[in-house]
Amino acid sequence: MDLKEIQNLIKFVAKSGASEVKLEMDDVKITIRTGSDDKETTIIQQMPSAAPAVPQPVAPVAAPTQDVVTPAAAGTPSAADEDSKYITVKSPIIGTFYRKPSPDKPNFIEVGDTINEGDVLCVIEAMKLFNEIESEVSGKIVKVLVDDSSPVEFDQPLFLVDPS
Repeated sequence: MDLKEIQNLIKFVAKSGASEVKLEMDDVKITIRTGSDDKETTIIQQMPSAAPAVPQPVAPVAAPTQDVVTPAAAGTPSAADEDSKYITVKSPIIGTFYRKPSPDKPNFIEVGDTINEGDVLCVIEAMKLFNEIESEVSGKIVKVLVDDSSPVEFDQPLFLVDPS
């Protein structure tokens, strides 16, 4: 089971409203628990007999990623060139991305807004702490790359900024 399948399973369980789901396969045991605050807890345990099976899922995951990237880059060279003039604001931490300070407030920024260095772009919740993500560049927001209330990884692109 690869990382994408596990992430999809977590999203499915969170939307289903189930409080706990256990999945046991040959080499992996997964338990997903959702609490009253709608945050997921995922426990993945490798079964003792699975030691030789661990490298096998890693190789197939890496190969399709390379295959997918190559045709996309070859098929859309203008999009790659177009994005190269923009600065990508990336997530400094793992957590949940929010565009608003609270549900009843407006978004920190919108596409087309001009930002300055130090402006708050979003918040990322990590371990029940809301971390304000400030801009390190000045410019104009060209694109928001992440949906509100979505999980983000370390170094994941969040925004495209036109510095000119």
